[in-house]
Amino acid sequence: MTTLIELKVPDIGDFDEIEIIEILVSVGDSIEENQDIITLESDKAAMEIPSSHTGIIKELKVNIGDKVKEGSIIALVEATTGAKAAPAVKTEKQPAKAFSFDDIKSYKAPEPEAKLIEETAFAPDSNAAVKHAHASPSVRQFARELGVTLTMVVGSSEKGRITKQDVQNFVKQKINTPAVASSSGSAIPAVPVGNYEKFGAIENVELSRIKKISGKHLHACWLNIPHVTQFDEADITELEKFRKSNKDSAAKQGVNLTPLVFIMKAVVASLKRYPELNASLSEDKQNLILKNYYHIGVAVDTPNGLMVPVIRDVDKKGFLELAGELGEISSRARDGALTAKDLQGGTFSISSLGGIGGSFFTPIVNAPEVAILGVGRHKMQPIWNGSEFEPRLILPLSVSYDHRVVDGAMGARFTSHLNMMLSDIRKVLL
Repeated sequence: MTTLIELKVPDIGDFDEIEIIEILVSVGDSIEENQDIITLESDKAAMEIPSSHTGIIKELKVNIGDKVKEGSIIALVEATTGAKAAPAVKTEKQPAKAFSFDDIKSYKAPEPEAKLIEETAFAPDSNAAVKHAHASPSVRQFARELGVTLTMVVGSSEKGRITKQDVQNFVKQKINTPAVASSSGSAIPAVPVGNYEKFGAIENVELSRIKKISGKHLHACWLNIPHVTQFDEADITELEKFRKSNKDSAAKQGVNLTPLVFIMKAVVASLKRYPELNASLSEDKQNLILKNYYHIGVAVDTPNGLMVPVIRDVDKKGFLELAGELGEISSRARDGALTAKDLQGGTFSISSLGGIGGSFFTPIVNAPEVAILGVGRHKMQPIWNGSEFEPRLILPLSVSYDHRVVDGAMGARFTSHLNMMLSDIRKVLL
């Protein structure tokens, strides 16, 4: 017996819509349960969606570029074994409305493939960085055809809704603006690409999808945020003694008690003292949104590039619970098994390079967050105690922050408080 089954998008986190960038099957293909059938890409990461059944693809309900959400129908499959899903309901897909450049009457339209604006991708860490444009589907299609990023258009209708006329006016303004040299962002001249082959042998290696996404985000963060970095050194001699004394008992419970766990707790204690660093600027940059939760993003080095999974409610969890969660989510990041939810909602990030080496560096603020901590490799140093030098374990700290939100005095106070928490980890419990 054969059954026609709808393959649907499973839970993909708090996304209303997420774009299909790749379709991995065709009509007539035989597929297995858990075989990847489409690839989705958000502003954070890419993810493959597997089939829930074994069978033959009878009809594809989606195309590359379509936006889907949980429950969207991907395809119809003729299943032959153990199908339990409800039979598919036959629906007719409405044809896309034809677009004509005649809608713009007062100027010559650009070629369809020409892009007027380079889109800026945000956030491998948080979708709060994306400005949501208010526009109808027809206006969105109109803007896409013209290569216009709607978030750059000012809406004239009620509650800032963007109309077709707003898009037309935006394009007219761009066309009438005198041309400038090619730029990579904010009128910054592009760096020319040379003919490297004339100097020797080369190899062209495509960047991973994660690096492409995070690269755009980091570029946007660097261009839009006035960065200041505060450096300090924390004496973690006593912290390390405490960690080592509990390491074996933690291992018996199946967790690896790393220094990063204690750093996370110290960061939260400092964020509670200085809540401005656990915040985001409002969309109009006129207000500061203070967050009464502490979700810490932890940068993880993976084969495909840097990922920033989020550990939630760090303030409510003990050292051992955090150690277990940190180990589990880091492992999934390296295996490429993170979900969209794992990457959402961060309020502050930590980039720890202690396992690799180095001391101080300038981490880039992970917008829409306003601060980030960089941690270098600790090392034993001779410290003068007033009468003699004694060996102490010193940890380099680098705190970057958005200078629009955090002034130098507050940045220094936060860093000093963090230093104090790390020097005597018992204070975190007070």
